[in-house]
Amino acid sequence: MAPLVVLVGPPGAGKSTIGTRLARALNSEFVDSDQLIEHKLEKSCAQIVAEFGKEKFREIEAKVIAQALAEEGVLSVGGGAVVTDSTRELLKKHQVVWVDVSLKEGDRRTSCDDSRPFLRGTSYAELVGPRIPLYREVAQFRVRTDGRTEQQVVAEILSFIETNS
Repeated sequence: MAPLVVLVGPPGAGKSTIGTRLARALNSEFVDSDQLIEHKLEKSCAQIVAEFGKEKFREIEAKVIAQALAEEGVLSVGGGAVVTDSTRELLKKHQVVWVDVSLKEGDRRTSCDDSRPFLRGTSYAELVGPRIPLYREVAQFRVRTDGRTEQQVVAEILSFIETNS
């Protein structure tokens, strides 16, 4: 078994929102890797990063994603999951959609969100910029969410899935 589609992209792009609607349209389950991590450790991702550090968080994340990639449904992975080499290699074996947003809009969407520990002490552009080539590396399709409805984005992804299944 494998996910129908895996969503990657920067914080604030709308992966969870789009993933939920996409799963509903596909009559499937939606799974978010950050939620799986939080459930497994019974702590928020921010608490895990604060307690164990960013490197340990990435190790935990890689293991959780590897397990989730063996399940069916729509999987959304954390915005920084692509920085881990092993995760990128696994993602290349799946149908991956890069849910993207402009730096300006992503910054606006995340600027008041304290639940994103990797954005603390850095700008949105500094965080996301180095990840862009990594999203490009693993994704077969890119969809922008700026100025578009959830329905439009989901329809575009469904068209991609239908064409490539």
